[in-house]
Amino acid sequence: MSQWERLMQLPAAFTQQLHGLYDREALPMEVRHYLAAWIESQQWQRATVDYNLAMVLFQALLENLDIQYSRFVQDKSVLMQHNFRRYKQNFQSYLENPQCLANTFAWFLEKEKGILENADLAEQVQDLQVEHGCVETSTQRDLDRRMAGLKYDVQCMEHTMVCLEEQQDEFDFKYQTYLKEAPTTSNAADPLQAKFQFLINKLNDSRKNTLYGLHKLLDRAEELIDALVNKEMVQWQRRQQKSCIGAPERVDLDQLEKWFTCAAECLFQVCEFLSKLEELAGKLSYDNDPLKSNKPFLQRRTIKLLTDLLKSSFVVENQPSMPQGKGPLVLRTGVQFPVKTRLLVKFPELNHSMKVTISMDRDAPQIKGYRHFNVLGTTSKDLNMSENGNGGMVAEFRHLTLKEQKSNGGGKGTSDISLSVTEELHILYFNTTFKLKGLSVGLQATSLPVVIISNSSQQQSAWASVLWFNMLSQDTKDVTFFANSPAATWPQFGEMLSWQFLFAERGLNDAQLEMIAHRLFGKQQSYENFSITWSKFSKENSPETFWVWFDSIVVMVETYLKNLWRDGLIMGFVTKCKEKMLLKKKQQGTFLIRFSESVIGGITFSWVEIGTNGDPEVKTIQPFTKKDLSQIPFHEIVRHFLILKEVPQNPLLYLYPDIPKDEAFGKYYANKNGNDSPYLKYIKTSLVFVLKGDTLAAVPDGEVPQPMNGLSEEDAGQLRDSPDPDLDNCHDPLLCDHPISISEEDLLYPSNANHFFDSDIFVDELHSVL
Repeated sequence: MSQWERLMQLPAAFTQQLHGLYDREALPMEVRHYLAAWIESQQWQRATVDYNLAMVLFQALLENLDIQYSRFVQDKSVLMQHNFRRYKQNFQSYLENPQCLANTFAWFLEKEKGILENADLAEQVQDLQVEHGCVETSTQRDLDRRMAGLKYDVQCMEHTMVCLEEQQDEFDFKYQTYLKEAPTTSNAADPLQAKFQFLINKLNDSRKNTLYGLHKLLDRAEELIDALVNKEMVQWQRRQQKSCIGAPERVDLDQLEKWFTCAAECLFQVCEFLSKLEELAGKLSYDNDPLKSNKPFLQRRTIKLLTDLLKSSFVVENQPSMPQGKGPLVLRTGVQFPVKTRLLVKFPELNHSMKVTISMDRDAPQIKGYRHFNVLGTTSKDLNMSENGNGGMVAEFRHLTLKEQKSNGGGKGTSDISLSVTEELHILYFNTTFKLKGLSVGLQATSLPVVIISNSSQQQSAWASVLWFNMLSQDTKDVTFFANSPAATWPQFGEMLSWQFLFAERGLNDAQLEMIAHRLFGKQQSYENFSITWSKFSKENSPETFWVWFDSIVVMVETYLKNLWRDGLIMGFVTKCKEKMLLKKKQQGTFLIRFSESVIGGITFSWVEIGTNGDPEVKTIQPFTKKDLSQIPFHEIVRHFLILKEVPQNPLLYLYPDIPKDEAFGKYYANKNGNDSPYLKYIKTSLVFVLKGDTLAAVPDGEVPQPMNGLSEEDAGQLRDSPDPDLDNCHDPLLCDHPISISEEDLLYPSNANHFFDSDIFVDELHSVL
């Protein structure tokens, strides 16, 4: 890229410096612009001490000003004609001292270099100050500069084509006039013959230079298209894969659309240049004409570049996704889903002229039992600019459904591969034809592989397949991926697990990930080199696989605990042993909230108390599940939790490490009771947790609990038969069942109430009251 081209692409601050430099009359900015290539190719610094060279450059400058003046005459640009006539007169004042002129040009070029160096330095400083996520911005700026350079080359070539046509027309006019006026007998010594030979040689050189310029222009275009097709689009597709499984990735297509459209416009202009060369060759040709020998090769190369660009420009912008599903790429038969395609080459003349059709599983694998589906709904739509807010060329299918094809005993196949329903991967195909300016190219876009289920109970397993595939595979057409699925490294796997919580704007931290790794691999110094297989993740024979446990937690958080998780009030993933280690170092009443390790979709809290011997003791409540949380918000459970002793106490005082409970949860408290409470709609008294030692009481609001008789022998025997697996190995547990509602009748006849048992290892009598 020339120095002047780089100057034209500088940020506004440095462009202002350039304008300040060219406020001087010594070198008008217009002269610098139109004669940029010639000015930068001369040895101005040497001419400052070489009179003869300075004089040659002075004369060459005047000649170039004349040439540029003649072009303005052809373009009928009166203003520029006036300016350049005046500029030439000003420069003629250097006739007696051409070295002074050389010094002027050398000074301006040196100042320009200083501006460029300052701009480069500022960019380097900015790059050092940004995080890794902003590296793409640097790449974007580089592509913007290169794209601007390509456009500049095309503009220069357009001017070259005009000059070439003018040169040929001038020669043709003079030669045809000569033929009409020349004598019929040839005279080898005719001086006009030699003159025309000189002109045709000069025209031949111009044609060669034009062809060379086109070769260089296509070289630059090829580099850019390679960067767009093989780098930018590949990276975008990978970002889209990761975005589908929760990663915070940029998948906006507007910038890619600008680049693709610009590159396509430039290549179509090259096609017009080649057509013009063919026209010129048709008017005037001769032996060894470079246009005839080079033009076909340039034509083929241009068409290939355009075809490669166009085939990569048709993409699926929004992947198939069911409303209210677990995530994209899980579809259910009979349930409508939308999907949107987009053409990144945006030409207004193509609006509503390209029809997109949809089909499925064109290259289905030959696997026995592999299902096949028909796509129902409106399966053909026009690409148009009205369905997208930013005017992109899109075709959006909004109401598609899938129906399984009937087959006797499943699909036939020669492969022995066995895949479950949720391991089957299917692909949607979108086809259209690009037709413009005589070019016709068939385009195809494909969806990411989808998993198709027939009932909602398969959603959890299907989503596991989507996560696993898009975490590990970049071959988006590998529908037999699960026939031999690779293992995931712990760094890959941990990152994917963290993404599942980003719906609440808070992923998993290192300590939480370490707890999960400990659960999977046991206690290790480092987990970097460990990996997990697909079967261990989601296919083990046990109904309670790792994925079932983890996904149940995600669902619980998303449904009931989103705000608490976002604010960091839930520690979540922490082992019981580490929980005790953390709490025993804290003051009495410090508590933390964690997910149960053995109760699927369970959450509990533990707190520290000072025992009678003065040692800290950690107490743990039986986990709450979605059944409990659907009745009472978890923050209200924490707020009203009481131990019924002589004086009822809430043992939860400080959220770990030392945040006062009301300060941590206060903004979520509800000041409603009785009939006004949304979760006590049909209860006139409070919901009550009751746990007895030797007493049991249901306590309405505002009353002090009174001693009552204990459990009947029958009740106690029934409850002891239901131990809590989450607390089997936990010392000093405090066990609590689910919240119960106590009516006035229950208060009069306490034997009708639901009772909670007391464990032999209880230190104190416990009643939790809401």
